[in-house]
This record gives sequence, C-alpha cells and structure tokens, in this order.
Amino acid sequence: MKMSNTNNENNILKKAKKARVIPGFGLTMGVTVTMLSLIVLIPLASVFAYALKLSPNEFFTLISKETVRNAFITSIGSSFIAALINVVFGLIIAWVLVKYEFPGKRLMDGMIELPFALPTAVAGITLSKMYAEDGMIGRYFAHFGIKISYTRIGLLIALVFIGIPFIVRAVQPVLEKMDDQYEEAAYMLGATPTRTFFKVILPELRPALLTGFGLAFARGIGEYGSVIYISGNSAKEHTQMISYVIMQKLNYIDYKSATAIALIMLIISFVMLFVINIIQVRQARRVNVQ
Repeated sequence: MKMSNTNNENNILKKAKKARVIPGFGLTMGVTVTMLSLIVLIPLASVFAYALKLSPNEFFTLISKETVRNAFITSIGSSFIAALINVVFGLIIAWVLVKYEFPGKRLMDGMIELPFALPTAVAGITLSKMYAEDGMIGRYFAHFGIKISYTRIGLLIALVFIGIPFIVRAVQPVLEKMDDQYEEAAYMLGATPTRTFFKVILPELRPALLTGFGLAFARGIGEYGSVIYISGNSAKEHTQMISYVIMQKLNYIDYKSATAIALIMLIISFVMLFVINIIQVRQARRVNVQ
C-alpha cells in the first residue's frame, strides 16, 4: 500500500512539473499582475475614480447633450450595421478560403490581416481619397449623384474594412474542423443545398459568427483613426463618432465630459466582452458534450 501511495504521489509531481513550461510561478505571476495593473487595471480604475467625482445630475447632463447623444447613435448604429454586413461577407470569404483551392489563395488569406497591420489613419486617408468625388471609385458614384466620402456611407465602408477580419478569423477554424459527413448525410436524406446550409452548417457556425460579430461591433464603436477622415465629422450631418467627440472634449480641456463619455464606452465594452465570453463558454461545453 505504501509503495502504491508513493507511486501515485510521484506521478502527480511529474504531471505538475510537466504542466509548468516556464519555471518560477511566483515570478511569472508577479510580472503578469504588474503588467495588467499598469496597462489595463490602473487606467480603467482612474476613469471610474474620476467619473465618481461627478454628481448623478451632472453626469447625465454631460452625456445627454445633443452632440454626444447623436454621436452615440451614429457610433452604435453604424457599428451594428457594419458588423451585420461583415457577418455576411466574412462568412462568404471564410467559406471560399476553406472549401476551395485556387491560385493566390495564400495571398488572399494573408490580406485578411491587412486591416490589423495597416495603421488606421493610413486606411482612413486611403479610403477617403478613393471614395471622394474625384477618387478612383467615388467618381463613378458621383455621376449618379451618390456621395460616399464624408457621409455615413463612407463611415460604414471604413467600419466594414476594420471589422471584416474578426468574422473571417472566427469562422475559419470552425469550417476547417467541420466534418463533411454531416453535409453528405443531409444530401443523402434529400435536403437541398439551401436547407443543408441553414439546418446543418449554420447552427455549427452560429457561436463563431456571434463572437466575430461582437468583436467587430466593439471595435467599430471605439474606432478613431480610420473613420476620422472619411466621416467628415459633421455634427449637422450626424457623422461624428463618439471617439471623435471624446478627443474634441479633451482638446477643449473639458475633462468632465470626456470622462463621462469614456465611462459609458467602458461599460459598453465590458458588456460586449461578457456576452462574447458567455458564447464561447457555451460553445466549449457543447463541443465537450459532443
């Protein structure tokens, strides 16, 4: 009995040692907590601390101003629509990259990461110039009286540009792991391609699509660099994003308004992350059950 207990203890110790790839749990945990505190926790706590100095009446007065209210509506509405567009086209792009082989596939796959690598200000300048009335693409729409740059349409294009990778990269791994036997079984049972997609494939992709949608939506709400040039930032035309309004308040040294708006943005971000984590946890449970 003593020998068996000793062997069990040795096996447990060996497994524990194997699990620790980087030695020194205390040191690595200390570095992790320090970095998180300096980069994330302390800046976020400072926003909460400064916002708590405002009275409830003062807080609601600052965030209910017309320009701030319109900026919130523009940011949330445009980001939501852009995320929906990205769900459709991101799914199509991911499907093509996974299901088909064609020349230049790796190049196209690498270009999906371009919005991540490209500075957002460069993307904004490029898009605003391209879709201007005398631009490469905008001139063709100008013939029909359609203006893209410095309107909400241009704003949507910029948000679609920066959000499309989130959908593609969320859906792509799920498509790669999906077993083709489900599709074959559906076809053998007489299901049409459309019915097979909506009844067999889409349910498997739904958690990934919702995760990508949430990430693209959250990124769009707080986007600044790519939208500041192409949107026009007009309060009259309601093309101001909330991130631009925060910068405007800071330039005018109106720290109270900037902090109040930043707190609302922070709450929205936390809610989005919470929802995304719930979706991911449920998906993990579903995979474990299967």
